[in-house]
Amino acid sequence: MARSAAPAPSSGARPEVGRPDATPPPRPAPRHPWIAAARRIALVVAIALGLGMLTSFGQLLLAPEAVPLANSAGGWMIPTAVLVLLLARGYPEAAVAGAGAFVALTLGYAVASGWRGIEFDPAAWAIIGAIAGPVIGSAAHALRRRGMQLVLGTSVLAGVLIGEGAYGLTVIAGTTDPTWWWTEIAIGTSVLVVGALRVRPWGLVLAALLGTVLVAGLFWSAFVLLPILVFQGSWMT
Repeated sequence: MARSAAPAPSSGARPEVGRPDATPPPRPAPRHPWIAAARRIALVVAIALGLGMLTSFGQLLLAPEAVPLANSAGGWMIPTAVLVLLLARGYPEAAVAGAGAFVALTLGYAVASGWRGIEFDPAAWAIIGAIAGPVIGSAAHALRRRGMQLVLGTSVLAGVLIGEGAYGLTVIAGTTDPTWWWTEIAIGTSVLVVGALRVRPWGLVLAALLGTVLVAGLFWSAFVLLPILVFQGSWMT
């Protein structure tokens, strides 16, 4: 019985699998992290510059009950904190963005006030913003964290809002509408409540409450003494 013939080898070339000498495709050069951080900080500063200009015009255009919004630190702190919270990727970046935002707000306000024919020297408030801005920026970024970091961030932001609201209702109530001051206290209280609900362990809730009261008292005292010590007059006009 004849055996069947073996199949003839294929004449086609065999596919090459996993050649060791194959050149891998070129990879894009890694982007330096500071470039992305600089872009985010620049975005925060640009938006803050525009908000500072709107603050000056807002003193003309807002309804009487909303005018204190354009005359308050909270009116600048809230958007700054929101921008830093959304964009910053670490405490150093948040601190720089916070300082840049407050300085840009002051410069924007000065430019727009000049267009309105109002003289406003931004130097003093720019210095104050450069000092307070990193604190606000870091506090805003701390809202992303847990534990004591969250407690500190909550205490600073809620305390500033509640403290300025209390200042508006007790010190300058005779010359301003109370609507914004109550709104500021409500926003600050909301920040405290949300922070307290997120903080762990539960024992830190008391620390957040006490910290908020402390910051609010310090802020109220600072705003009472600041015009006397630095400006010898009221805050923004």
